[in-house]
Amino acid sequence: MTADPTIDGVLLTELRQIIDERGAVLHHFRCDAPEFTKFGESYFSEMVPGAVKAWKRHRQQTQNLTVPIGRVRFAIWDDREDSPTRGTVYMVELGRPDHYRRLRIPAGLWYGFCCLSPQPALIANCADLPHDPHDAELRPQDDARIPYSW
Repeated sequence: MTADPTIDGVLLTELRQIIDERGAVLHHFRCDAPEFTKFGESYFSEMVPGAVKAWKRHRQQTQNLTVPIGRVRFAIWDDREDSPTRGTVYMVELGRPDHYRRLRIPAGLWYGFCCLSPQPALIANCADLPHDPHDAELRPQDDARIPYSW
C-alpha cells in the first residue's frame, strides 16, 4: 500500500516484514515497485540518540529511506516555486515494528531527521543516483527560513 503525504511527490509505502522466532527479513526496495525509477547507490546512516541531521536538499537525487533499527522522525519542507504544496511541512516517524515504511523524498525538497529511540537508529537509503557532492545544498538545523524547529 502506498500513501500520498501532504507534499507533492513524497510517498510513504508500507513494507513487508517476515518475522519468525529466528529474526526478521525486512523488505526495502524492488525494481518492480511502481515508484522505482533506477538504482544509483545504497547506503546506511547511523544516528545516535537525540542526534539531528538537518537541513539538506538534493537538486537531482531522489531518496528512498527506511528505518530497520530504532526510530527516526523525518521533517520535509516544500519551498519549490512551481509546487502545488509550496510552504507545506510534513513530518513522519519511521521505525519497527509499527512504522516500517519506505519514505520517498524527491529532489528539490528540504529534509532533515532526528533519532527518537534510546538506542542508535539505522537509516537505509536506496537513492536513484550515485552520491555527487555538488548535488546537495545544506543549511543549519536552526535555519530561520525553514518553518520547523527540532
